[in-house]
Order: sequence, then structure tokens, then C-alpha cells
Amino acid sequence: MSRPTPRPSRRRFLEGSAALAAPLVLGAPRPLLAHLPRTDDPDVLRVGLIGCGGRGTGAAVQAVRAEPGTVKLTAMGDVFADHLESSHGALVSELGEQAAALLDVPPERRFVGFDAYQRVIDSGVDVVLLTSPPHFRPAHLSAAVAAGKHVFCEKPMAVDAPGLRSVMASAAAARAAGLALVSGFCWRSNPPHRALYGQVLGGGVGQVQAVYSTYNATPLGTQPRQPGWSEMEFQLRNWQHMAWLSGDHIVEQACHSLDKMAWAFGDVPPLSATGIGGRAARFGEERGNIFDHFGVTYDYPGGARGFHMCRQIANCSGDNSDWIYGTEGLATVRGWSDEFRIEGRRPWTYEGEGGDMYQIEHDELFASIRAGRPRFDGDWMTSSTMLAILGRMVAYTGQTITWEQALASEESLGPATCSWGDLPLAPVPVPGRTRFV
Repeated sequence: MSRPTPRPSRRRFLEGSAALAAPLVLGAPRPLLAHLPRTDDPDVLRVGLIGCGGRGTGAAVQAVRAEPGTVKLTAMGDVFADHLESSHGALVSELGEQAAALLDVPPERRFVGFDAYQRVIDSGVDVVLLTSPPHFRPAHLSAAVAAGKHVFCEKPMAVDAPGLRSVMASAAAARAAGLALVSGFCWRSNPPHRALYGQVLGGGVGQVQAVYSTYNATPLGTQPRQPGWSEMEFQLRNWQHMAWLSGDHIVEQACHSLDKMAWAFGDVPPLSATGIGGRAARFGEERGNIFDHFGVTYDYPGGARGFHMCRQIANCSGDNSDWIYGTEGLATVRGWSDEFRIEGRRPWTYEGEGGDMYQIEHDELFASIRAGRPRFDGDWMTSSTMLAILGRMVAYTGQTITWEQALASEESLGPATCSWGDLPLAPVPVPGRTRFV
């Protein structure tokens, strides 16, 4: 990382994080974009997309639809030209008749290469969408905040502790500058989830004693090696399966469930964690070096515990659920079947309307910028990411690791700099042999 980053303690996380009883955490009022020079319509918010995969393309659609006519995509960047052009074509198709009014990305503002993120940031945008593979998130966020940009930052925010410490420093700088920083932990923008977790944090199940979460899914797709690809290109095109790029699937995918665990515990970090994991059904070089199953127990203050299981194995049962056990009740969340209820002393069932949580994230991001009270998710988004990184650490090593030890880890999963060419891939970890660094 380009600048020193602090090694925070669990106490600092506790002091810097607030339980999300309300859906928005807002900074102090700030005049709209007063720090940015304008040469065009001052009412138009210019958006830059960094990372043009499927999630990035979706985020761009949601951004420009947040305020049709006054939010416009004006720059795009990706390490691969084919990703960028495919994304641009998909945007034109999805937006249809609105495309001409919402997209203004001429060839000179379509940037390709490892430095594409900086060129997007420098292109005159007001807001950036960070949706590249997670390894790159700390550097991209640092550059965006340093340039005074409002940010939508997709989850996870880092893949290792050094990266997370950089993200924490960037989040602190964003708060001080009055910049919006909205995370891609989308369930926190889902109306039924907000209602249920509001009940939990308001004492609806009494004192939370345990949380059990699952994210049991199927493997993600792969791209076979093609002639002319360097090792770097091969790994980037299969980034979800490379630990240094994704953080493993407990960090890249199941972090959603761990974010909800953190939410239920009021974003108070655990004391330590112990876990298991392995690789039983991943075959072929495209599957990289990640595990396909994890099971982690998190020890919280006062004897409370969090239990998490996730899996990416074909032909197995799937589940994405959360059970929150309190002294006075049980809250159940079945995200894939829209079941939200509390049983016990204060029974409750969600009866409100739903909503597109992905769109809500962007609606609230742009509304908060317009209001001069930027939404700020920086505290809890880093804590939730660290929860997932800790889970990977304990499963890879087979050791019980404290929150402080994990935060202070010096292990960097990826190369210091990225360039085309050869890139050795770390071996699959072996619990009991792989060391905690």
C-alpha cells in the first residue's frame, strides 16, 4: 500500500462502529460537490465505473436509474477490453431508449489496463463505482478518496488484513472529507431485513445469545485457458477461484451472511474464532487454490457465539438462512424464500413491501449526496469484511485466532504490483501445516 496504515484493536472497532438500528449512517451536512470544479451542468452527477463485469454492469444501471436525467455514466475502466465493451453493450441494451440520456462514455473515456481505475478517477467524475476483483479494492478506494470522489464500494472491501487496514484508513479519510461511502453489503438495504434486524436490535428476541448462518451454494463458472494468455490473465479471468484475488468464497460470497451475523450482534466484533475447511470437490486448474467448504465458530463477549457454514459444491442441498437465538425468542431469516419472522415472547412477521435492495443502495447514495448528508458505511463494512477474513484465516491454519491477531496480520495474499506475465499460484492451504502470519 502506498501509505502507512494503522493496526487497530478490537477496542478501536468498538469505538468507531455504531449498531445499525437505523438504515442510514450520515455524515455532517456538506454543500453538494463544492470541492469539485464543474464545466458542464452542475446538476448532473457524473459516474465512473471501475470493473466492468456482471456486478459492475448492474451497479452502473442502478446508479443511472437512481436519478434518471441527473445521473450519467461518463467513464468506464477495466483491465480487459472485451469486458469493457461487453459491459457497454449490455448497458445500451438494458437502458434501451434511456441509453442516450444516461450514458455518455465515448471511446476516449473507456480505459483499459491495470491503471484504468486511476484514469477513470481522473476523468472528471463525481462518483465512482468500485466493482473490480476484491484484491484491487484497497488501492482503488484509496485513490478515489484521495481525489475527493463519492464511492459505491462493492463487497468485500479487502482480501487480507493489510488491505483491510488500508480500507480503514481510506474510510476515515472519506468521513473527514464528508464523502459518501456506500458498501455493497446489499442485505442492509433490503426492507424486510431492515425491519427484522431493527426488531432484533430493539430487543425483539431479548439478548442475542447465538447466530447460525448458512451460505451453501454451487460453484461459480470458469474460463478454460486460451492460447496467448499469460498466467496473470488466466488467473484474472478466473478470479473468483484464486485466493489472492477473491479472498476465497467465504470472503467473496459468504461475507453477506457474516455481515448479517455482525448486524445481529450490533456490529460488535468477536473475541476470537476457530474453524474448519477444505477442498473436497474442486478439480481443474481453473478452480485455482480456494476451499470449497468452511465451518467457523466465532466467540463473542459474554459467552455468545456465532456459527457459520458455507459451501460451493455441485449437486448438494442449497441454503441461505440466518437464525438469531435470543433469551426471549428466535428470529428466522430465509433470504432465498422471503421468510422473516420472530417467535417467542414478542412474535412478529414481516408484512411490509419488498423492494430492489440493489437499487435502494444507489437511490440512497445519490439522495444523500444531493441532501449534503452523505451516507457513510465505512465503519461496519470494514468490520464485516474482517469477520470473513478471520473465518478464512482460522480454517486455513487450523488455529484459534483472536480479533486483534487477525487485524495485525502481515500476510498479503497477492503480488505487490500487477503486470502481465508469469505469476506463481500459492498451493492449497492445509490446516495444521499452513502457518498464521
